[in-house]
Amino acid sequence: MKHNIKHLSLALLSTTLLTTPLAFAEETSIASGIQKALSDSTVKLSFRARYEGVEQDGIDENASALTLKSRITVNTGSFEGFAVAVEVDNVTDIIDNYNSTTNGETQYPVVVDPTGTDVNQFYLKYSADSFSVVAGRQRILHNNQRFVGGVGWRQNEQTYDGYRLQLTPTKGFSADYSYVYNINRIFGPNGANADLHGQFHLLSSAYKINNDHKINAYAYLLDFDSKSGLSTDTYGLSYNGNFGALLVNVAYATQSDAGDNTANFSADYYNVEVSTNLSSVTLAAGIESLGSDNGIGFSTPLATLHKFQGFTDKFLATPGQGVEDLYLTVNTKIKDINFSATYHDLSSDVDGIDYGSEIDISAAYALNKNTSILVKFAHYNADDYASDTDKLWLQVAANF
Repeated sequence: MKHNIKHLSLALLSTTLLTTPLAFAEETSIASGIQKALSDSTVKLSFRARYEGVEQDGIDENASALTLKSRITVNTGSFEGFAVAVEVDNVTDIIDNYNSTTNGETQYPVVVDPTGTDVNQFYLKYSADSFSVVAGRQRILHNNQRFVGGVGWRQNEQTYDGYRLQLTPTKGFSADYSYVYNINRIFGPNGANADLHGQFHLLSSAYKINNDHKINAYAYLLDFDSKSGLSTDTYGLSYNGNFGALLVNVAYATQSDAGDNTANFSADYYNVEVSTNLSSVTLAAGIESLGSDNGIGFSTPLATLHKFQGFTDKFLATPGQGVEDLYLTVNTKIKDINFSATYHDLSSDVDGIDYGSEIDISAAYALNKNTSILVKFAHYNADDYASDTDKLWLQVAANF
C-alpha cells in the first residue's frame, strides 16, 4: 500500500511539474495578449461647431442655430480576434433660435440638431481572415448611403442596434448582412422620434468584375413596430463602370408594402449618372427617380437623405406622387479650396407636377491635417411643392 502511495505521489508530482510551466505559459500569454490589446487601444476626440441659418417662406422668424458636437471614441486593440468600441457624443447649443423638434421653439424653421448626450456606438467585434461579426450599437453605411446610412451631416448621427456579418469568401466578392432591432435616429437622444423599433434585415453584396467594373445587389426588408406605413421590402441592383473619360453609375430597385403596412403598392427607383473630368473640373449629370403607385411614393427612411435631392431637405419624405430629380454638378479645386455646385430640377414621377428647383453651393478648406472649414449655401425655389427656402452653413471641424 505504501509502495502504491509512493508511486502515486511521484506521478502527481511529475504531472504537476510538467503542467505548471504550461499553465504559467498560457497565463503569461493571455496576460501578454490583453496588455498588447490595451496598448494598441486608441482614444480620439473630435469637435464640430456649426452655424445654420434658415429663411423660409411662411414662417415669420428666421432660424439661427449655433451648435457644438463633441465626440470621444475609444477602440481597444484586438485580443484573440475580439475588440470593443465605445463612442459618446454631446451636442450643445450656443445660439438656440431654432426648432430642434424637441425644444418647443416651433416659431422657427426646423434645424434637426437637438441637444443632449448619447452613446453613439458601443459594440463587440470579432474579426477573422475572411469575415467579421459585430454585436451592439454601430454605424452601418451601405454603398452611397441612398438606402442605408448614418446621416453624418447632422450633429446627432443615426446608428443601429443589432448584429452585422461581413464576408469576403472569395476574391472580388463581398457580402454584408445586418439584423437590426432598433434605429437611433437624428431626433435623439431624448426626442419622441429618437428611436424606431422593429425587425430590419439589411443585405448588400458586391462583385468586382475587374478594376473598372463593379456590380452590387441589395435587399432591405423593413418591418416597423410603430411606423407601419414605412414597412417595405426593397430589392435592387447597381452598376459602377469606368470607361476611361467617362464614369457611369446605374441603379434600379423595386419596392412594395410589407409587414403591417395597410397600403398596397409597388413602386420603382432608378438612377443614371455620368461624370467626366475636364482639366481641373469634374462634371456630373444624372437623373434620379423615386416612383409612385396608388398614391404612395418610393421611400428610403434609413438613407442619408441630406446627400440627395437638395441640401434644403425638402424631400426627406417622398411625396405621394414620387420625385424625379434632374441634376448637374460641377466640382473643382482652386488653391486648396474644394468648390462644388449642383443644380436640381425637381418634379413628380406621376401627374406632371413641377415641384421647383434648387441650387446648392459649397466650399471646403483644410487648415491642417486636424482642422477643416466648410461653407454651404442652398436656395430652393418652390413652384408647386413646399416653400421658398434659403439655408446657410458655416462649420469648423477638428479631430485629434
